[in-house]
Amino acid sequence: MVAVSGSVVFAQSVLVQGNRRVDAETIRSYVTGQGSSNPQEIRQNLMATGLFSNVQVSRRGAQTVVSVQENDTINRVAFEGNRRLKGDVLLGQVQSKARGPLSQQLIDADVERLKEVYRRAGYGLATISGRIQPLPNGRSDVVFTVVESGKTGIKSINFAGNGAYSSSRLRGLMSSTESNFLSWIKTSDVYDPDRINSDLELVRRYYLKNGYADFRIISSDARFDDAAGGWVVDVTVDEGPQYKVGNVSVDSRLRDVDPAALQSLVNTSAGDTYNAEAVERSLVTLTTEVAKRGYAFAQVRPRGERDAAGQQIGITYVVEEGPRVYVERINVRGNTRTRDYVVRRELDLGEGDAYNKVFVDRAERRLNNLGFFNKVRITNEPGSAPDRVVVNIDVEDKATGSFSVAGGYSTSDGVIGEVSLSESNFLGRGQYVRIAGTMGQRTQGIDFSFTEPYFLGHRIAAGFDLFSKFNDNTNIGYFESRVTGGQVRFSFPITEEFSITPRYSIYTTEIKIPNSYSKPYNDCSFPLAGITPGTPGASTATTAFNCLTNGEATVAVKEAQGTTLTSLVGLNFNYNSLDSYQSPRNGFVAEIKPEFAGLGGDSKFLRVSADARYYREFLEDFVGIARIQGGHVQSTGDDLRMIDHYFLGPTLVRGFAPSGIGPRDLRNDPTANALGGTTYFGGSLEVQFPIFGLPRDLGLKGAVFADAGTLFNYDGGTKVGGVNCPAGSEARQFNVSTVELGGVFAQNNIACVRDKNVIRSSVGVSLLWQSPLGPIRFDYAYALSKDDGQWGTDPRTGISGKFGGDRTQAFRFSGGARF
Repeated sequence: MVAVSGSVVFAQSVLVQGNRRVDAETIRSYVTGQGSSNPQEIRQNLMATGLFSNVQVSRRGAQTVVSVQENDTINRVAFEGNRRLKGDVLLGQVQSKARGPLSQQLIDADVERLKEVYRRAGYGLATISGRIQPLPNGRSDVVFTVVESGKTGIKSINFAGNGAYSSSRLRGLMSSTESNFLSWIKTSDVYDPDRINSDLELVRRYYLKNGYADFRIISSDARFDDAAGGWVVDVTVDEGPQYKVGNVSVDSRLRDVDPAALQSLVNTSAGDTYNAEAVERSLVTLTTEVAKRGYAFAQVRPRGERDAAGQQIGITYVVEEGPRVYVERINVRGNTRTRDYVVRRELDLGEGDAYNKVFVDRAERRLNNLGFFNKVRITNEPGSAPDRVVVNIDVEDKATGSFSVAGGYSTSDGVIGEVSLSESNFLGRGQYVRIAGTMGQRTQGIDFSFTEPYFLGHRIAAGFDLFSKFNDNTNIGYFESRVTGGQVRFSFPITEEFSITPRYSIYTTEIKIPNSYSKPYNDCSFPLAGITPGTPGASTATTAFNCLTNGEATVAVKEAQGTTLTSLVGLNFNYNSLDSYQSPRNGFVAEIKPEFAGLGGDSKFLRVSADARYYREFLEDFVGIARIQGGHVQSTGDDLRMIDHYFLGPTLVRGFAPSGIGPRDLRNDPTANALGGTTYFGGSLEVQFPIFGLPRDLGLKGAVFADAGTLFNYDGGTKVGGVNCPAGSEARQFNVSTVELGGVFAQNNIACVRDKNVIRSSVGVSLLWQSPLGPIRFDYAYALSKDDGQWGTDPRTGISGKFGGDRTQAFRFSGGARF
């Protein structure tokens, strides 16, 4: 036989020795197919396959001899000592695989990979080793032994180059935190490079929002420090100067679009601190307006003119015709749970519309703000024609449901617990659903809420609430109440800061007066044998000891007892410009709530209330808060029912007990029988500040405050004369039957109402803790002014003392926990 092909002749001159599982032709291909006759090169190429532990290449005349020693095959990969990270997770990180070649070099590389996995998980001091356990027939097990350590988090986050804001302030902007004594219950100190990058973007946007238009992050470096036992993150920044806004103008290059007409839509004004977010809002507003005028392809871009000497930036919004590019297709990718339309509706453009980058950028911000996704990225690619573009929206779903058990204590409700189940992306439709049950010493309830954020395809949030709540008010008024009903609501966003919410509520209110051996609060009307003075087996009734002295509900409550129906329509006008909902430093928030009850039902009143707060940071981390509030309710029928009045205390002026302010019935028990009022107003000044020496992420802050306000004008019962009431009060008659008991004492249908328009005021200190288990607040207040009541003698009971007067409560604690 004569070989014609040179390659075949060469292949016949290659002798392979020592192979058991690897085919000889495969080995020869590394000699004949690589185009190299250098034995050293051939050996290196074969060793690089990972199939052999040793390769020898030699010449015997015209013959090449390749002697190999094959690696064992991996039977299985196993892990020992791993408790914090599951074996399935670790197996996905190593390259040693069952039925793959055994290689010590690969095992060593896998050890380093596993160490990195443990570092990323916050356990950087874990030690890991790999060993080979031989088996028959050329197989071996690979076993990785892990000796886990305690958590090794971020030991320090260091900033360099910052002068305008302290490193403490910048760390406070980040979701990543340094390790401290709370590390056992938090995970924010685990090093995550993606989270660090996201945090640095928050820092960048914070600077741009506060006038530092030239700010840049020069470098960020994370290293694992074995000596410190954790990660050290070093960030170097260049702040640049802080700019004010100079001249602001609109340059319209569109026909029939007057720049003066657009000027009022701009959110930036001369003299303001430069704010990149305000510029972005202006771009969206102007783009939307010119699109409404028929310029679908118009684009708005800001042109900044820096004045370095004056540290000002003049901003010109240039409105011009953009390229005529259409959206050919919108692809939503990566959503395994959230429905496509939930993502698409956040875009203000659709397939076939004119492409506008301003609207696309706003859609990306909206999608990130939904809280449905771990990450959102919108990119473009060319379409089927030069004037077509394809928009790709890549998202990654995340868990949006939560089950929580909350517990807490407040001086008004006592010990309280709550179990709730909520889902903010119900069935992937973007709907919010929540059901919760509450159980406490003096309150129990259940409520259910549902919200559809895009009602009928429009940016209108519609929803309903169902609720039932029981309150034990025996500590303030000798009665119990249960409110059961529902509400339908719609929220219309007018601007990004202002919204209107019309609503309709219908509910029943049931008032009960306990009358038992432990709570004989209605035994003047329904005597309890052996308990009520004057009944068989009980003490004899006297003017000093009778059914009133053991605690009796006021006749105003007795008139209100039973079940009533309220049908109410209302509006909420909301304005919110706060820089943060959780921990605001600057901004203004206000709410006005007019309500009308009388569309059927038993209640007939008109009620208006308002609450406004202004936040201003005047020193770093020192935040001043000014608050004003007020309200008035007016009957539109007969006398206003007692339960429709306002009952206020520490929510108006701290230092006073719940229902401790306002009109009271001086008969029976003048300290407990609060009647409520129709009008209130008040104001508060507060300064919150950090507690020096404590880590910021501990969440502790201090505060000092001063409150002032009043509640007055009870509008119940009928004023009557000729009745002896304690000084400082007036007689009111109610539709309640009179009661004679034991022939000694009669409870009539008269209340002695003390209603003084006295300004209550207080000063105090607070400790605020935004703990990992929930917000907790301690207030200690000292009342500076109050209604002290008046000394006198009740002409019916003959009891002397101070009548009326407010109830104070110096210490107040409220808080909750999620676990």
